[in-house]
Amino acid sequence: MATLPQTIASQSADRSPAHSGDAALGPGLRRRVTEGRDGRGSWRSRLRRDWVLVAMVAPGLVLLVLFQYVPLLGNVIAFQDYVPFLGFGGSEFVGLENFRTLFADDAFWNSLVNTLLITLLNLALFFPVPIVLALLLDSLFHDRVKKLVQGVMFLPHFISWVVIVALFTQLLGGAGLLNQFLLQQGMDPVQIIGNASIFKLLLVAQVIWKDAGWACIIFLAALASIDTQLYESAAVDGARYWRRLWHVTLPGIMPVIVILLILRLGDALTVGFEQVLLQRDMVGPQAGEVLDTYVYFFGVQGGNWSVAAAAGLLKAVVGLGLVLSANSLAHRFGQEGVYQRS
Repeated sequence: MATLPQTIASQSADRSPAHSGDAALGPGLRRRVTEGRDGRGSWRSRLRRDWVLVAMVAPGLVLLVLFQYVPLLGNVIAFQDYVPFLGFGGSEFVGLENFRTLFADDAFWNSLVNTLLITLLNLALFFPVPIVLALLLDSLFHDRVKKLVQGVMFLPHFISWVVIVALFTQLLGGAGLLNQFLLQQGMDPVQIIGNASIFKLLLVAQVIWKDAGWACIIFLAALASIDTQLYESAAVDGARYWRRLWHVTLPGIMPVIVILLILRLGDALTVGFEQVLLQRDMVGPQAGEVLDTYVYFFGVQGGNWSVAAAAGLLKAVVGLGLVLSANSLAHRFGQEGVYQRS
């Protein structure tokens, strides 16, 4: 015979929320909940259950595999003396000879140095601009003014590089509006377009004008996710604007800044093929050659397919190494980064 405490405990267990909730479910839902708790259920049963979701994901997955993962097989060209008429199977395997040829070419090292300099300038000058623009837009109280400014800032992103280069040439070229104005004022003209010494700064200025407004969208979304009660609490404690910015706003968007910085480092050796190609001849290969244009002229036009593939594979490996290193460094500073440690 059960004692009184045992009877009360048994009745309490039968009336617990988990049991009562499961009893209210239908047999099909109860089976799914049980499978989810116990980890049971074969992949076929889960496929029958979630086939609608799988069907929605399938087209995007197929495109991802076809255009992102299948082309990775083409990296075998970097280890062959590739001849297009012979294909992968008929081309001779040469091991690391293409990389030796690549590293022995002075033009490759010149393009690598130019690429790294442009990347550093982009990180130092372009990367902070969207953050500042997002902070300024977020400080606007009138919604109509904010939408108008956003539209004006986002518009250059949709203009092609051909139009942008032509626009900068008309404004800053030898016979452009700026020099025409200086001549009318009795001043000497300045050489901006075609000046090799400031060519890299010109590229960064063009990127800022074109993409800074578009890049600030993510930071605006991050600012909108910050709890307004934090600002109210800081204001009650006597914190002024700059102190609220330093202790509330920046910590709130820091995870987004870290993620975008890591992803930017992954594209460190990619600085804009079309933009540089359109202006390379203005300053010459010594100042205007980057890795992408080097691959195009030396690899594609020159018929050195294997060396071009070796340069592309090198870019991918260096980018992967930078992403992994930056993500590990972010973990050391308490940030999640692109992925979390297991």
